[in-house]
Amino acid sequence: MGVDDGIGELDNKFDLVLLLAMAIRDTIQIGDLRLKAENKVVTDFNDPTVKQVIEDLVDTMHQNGLIGMAAQQIGENWKIFVTEPRETENRPADQADTLRVYINPTIVDFSSEENEIYEGCGSVLNGTLFGPVNRPKEITIEAFDQNGNKFRLNCDGILARVIQHEYDHLLGIEFTEKISDYKKLMTADFYRERIKMSPEQIEASRITKKTATKL
Repeated sequence: MGVDDGIGELDNKFDLVLLLAMAIRDTIQIGDLRLKAENKVVTDFNDPTVKQVIEDLVDTMHQNGLIGMAAQQIGENWKIFVTEPRETENRPADQADTLRVYINPTIVDFSSEENEIYEGCGSVLNGTLFGPVNRPKEITIEAFDQNGNKFRLNCDGILARVIQHEYDHLLGIEFTEKISDYKKLMTADFYRERIKMSPEQIEASRITKKTATKL
């Protein structure tokens, strides 16, 4: 999902070495048929290919300052995505979440109540386009983690939002297909200036529920 805060420039040779060691992949862009292709179910959690996809996905998400990313965004058609709304200057610790890996996920429940949050996407003009999307406020998802352990997560706020955004990717859906008002599309600069820290966006993004259970 959309670009996060806190992405800085490399400031020394050590940073460069770390970057070269990371598995950074190109983020494929809207229009690429791989975003619409069917995704494979993971049947072997110890498969080196699957482990590499997860590693590449996390590294690419971090490098691009995103809070979520699905496997097909790096050209790998597996039912895998990751989320991590990190603590930043504008997101306090109680509104952040740990890195989570979702393999073969299914959203099993969602609230009838919806809210509107502006979304962006690394696969839509490299995260430089934002628009309002209405989605369920609260969801429950079941998935497997990177070790093959099944879990259930009930949550709301920005965590529920990024999960739904990435889950849509697994269905071949980009957020641009769910814009509630195309007249409100805007660049990242205008989003940061007008929307990001608005009371409405902050309230809709607030995490008040976050319960993970092993199954």
